[in-house]
This record gives sequence, structure tokens and C-alpha cells, in this order.
Amino acid sequence: MIKVSVMYPNAPGARFDHDYYRDKHMPLVKERMGDKCKYYTIDKGLSGAEPGAPATYVGMCHIFCDSVEAFQAGFGPHAKEILADIANYTDQKPVLQISEVVVG
Repeated sequence: MIKVSVMYPNAPGARFDHDYYRDKHMPLVKERMGDKCKYYTIDKGLSGAEPGAPATYVGMCHIFCDSVEAFQAGFGPHAKEILADIANYTDQKPVLQISEVVVG
């Protein structure tokens, strides 16, 4: 199993609409990817490691798939639509990482 993490930096003045992300964007991703996306999670940044420090990321999601190929097959055909929707909830450029899930 792999996990695709999409993380949005928490820059000063960053705009991020958590409600839109939760209620519209991620359901769109799941709908378009179908069964290629096993499930996803959403994180809302609260704080950094030090007391009072801001979170490194304002928000992130983790998309779980059987393989990199499954992710590409599910996401690829809809990438243009999904990526165009980013402007509806943030002005931040996402950081993406694909990881192998070693312990689940």
C-alpha cells in the first residue's frame, strides 16, 4: 500500500478554506479516482513542535492506494480538473510525497 501526502505550507497570510477542502475538494478527488483511492484522511494543522509555534502545514491530505500505478491510473485522467480546483480553497502551492506504508 502507498500513501500520497499532499501538504500545504502554513505561510504568513496563507489562505486555506478547510470547509471547502473537506466538503468539496477531497470528495471530488475520491469520486474521480473511484476504487483506485482506497480511502483518504485530512489533517488540519494546529501547531508546531514548540509551544505557540505555528503549524508547518496549514492542511494536508493522505490518499491511500494499492500502488503508485493505481494512484496514477485513478488521478491522471482527472488531474487537470482536480488541480484547477485548488484555487477554490487555497493560494498555497502543495508539496507532494508518495510513501510506502510500512505499518498500518
